[in-house]
Amino acid sequence: MDAQGQQSSAKPALQVVAAILRRDGKILICQRAAAGRHPLRWEFSGGKVEAGETEPEALARELAEELALRIGPEQIGPLVARLQHRYGELAVELAFYAVAAPAAEPQNRVFAAIRWEAATSLEAYDFLEADRPLLPRLAKL
Repeated sequence: MDAQGQQSSAKPALQVVAAILRRDGKILICQRAAAGRHPLRWEFSGGKVEAGETEPEALARELAEELALRIGPEQIGPLVARLQHRYGELAVELAFYAVAAPAAEPQNRVFAAIRWEAATSLEAYDFLEADRPLLPRLAKL
């Protein structure tokens, strides 16, 4: 209910997790497929938190699905940032976690492209609006 006692029509924010995967001083970035929402925009691997999942469990699942990386929830590092963004009617809350890249090379299963890039170069890419506020912070870490 809102302040006037009316039923609120606002949906809760969609919970999304993303990995800041680091290896040899670079961060893995992923370009979305040409079909679907936000075509060919860059992002960090991750996705929606499903019902009953913790954020680390969701991120471990997404890394397996998108990149064939076997990383257990206990291997997900600390929270780097929590940001909120609105895409029209859709409110999104993003949780970015540090993840040490395993020895296995990621296998691109869903993206147009993936690449390892220096944090200081990320702002040159056409990232999703929700991710952009994080880019300057990553360049300083």
